[in-house]
Amino acid sequence: MLLKSNILMLNLFAANVGASFVVVFKQWLKKWIKKCDDDSETSNWIAANTKLQDSDKNNECLNDEGQHNLIHYYYALPERLKHECPKCHVTIEKDGGCNHMVCRNQNCKAEFCWVCLGPWEPHGSAWYNCNRYNEDDAKAARDAQERSRAALQRYLFYCNRYMNHMQSLRFEHKLYAQVKQKMEEMQQHNMSWIEVQFLKKAVDVLCQCRATLMYTYVFAFYLKKNNQSIIFENNQADLENATEVLSGYLERDISQDSLQDIKQKVQDKYRYCESRRRVLLQHVHEGYEKDLWEYIED
Repeated sequence: MLLKSNILMLNLFAANVGASFVVVFKQWLKKWIKKCDDDSETSNWIAANTKLQDSDKNNECLNDEGQHNLIHYYYALPERLKHECPKCHVTIEKDGGCNHMVCRNQNCKAEFCWVCLGPWEPHGSAWYNCNRYNEDDAKAARDAQERSRAALQRYLFYCNRYMNHMQSLRFEHKLYAQVKQKMEEMQQHNMSWIEVQFLKKAVDVLCQCRATLMYTYVFAFYLKKNNQSIIFENNQADLENATEVLSGYLERDISQDSLQDIKQKVQDKYRYCESRRRVLLQHVHEGYEKDLWEYIED
């Protein structure tokens, strides 16, 4: 259902950005949605199995959508009471004295030792060596956990921004009703129907920019760092900043005193947003045509 919804959004997006960007992007969108689905299961498991208390529901562990900020909650756990499953990397909290751990992730169920993170099977045999320190094994375990944490933090960085623009896009679709009312008010202040159309045009541009920015975070997630990705991020930042300013202009009250001033600001800003969006998409197209993009295989 999620995949179908996002593919529909991509098809609508294609009408605005052109086929070249969609060709570049579509493969990554499918991978992204699958990853979001898989990681949402991890999120649900952590919420169910690491004793999230009712008191946590009002703190910053939850965002407005009720989704867990996994990074915040993970680091809020006492260090000695948390590990990641060595097989599937979900976070596990120790709530008893036994060191024989069984991962509760239904797709994993690995059995391992809490102390050494090794498979549990040898611990009941002559091969038991949990009391003998092995620097190579210890370093490998630490490195694996650090990589897992870093990957989770990176994913949440891009996911939070993707979801934020999606949420803002939903809110800003509601702007059309508000803008219609503002346009009617403006016509009562001796402005013609043609003269007030700039408001609707501004909301059109705003929604296009939100959709573009939302998908650029998926694209950025799979990009390797190089000179071209830095240019891409600079273009993205410029468009994002201009989009936020335009959104602020459209949400403020329009009075007789501010009418001409706000009209000029809105027109200047949406034209700037259009131009910056064009620059960003042209750069993506150019990178695709010249094979400049390097990708991370996730």
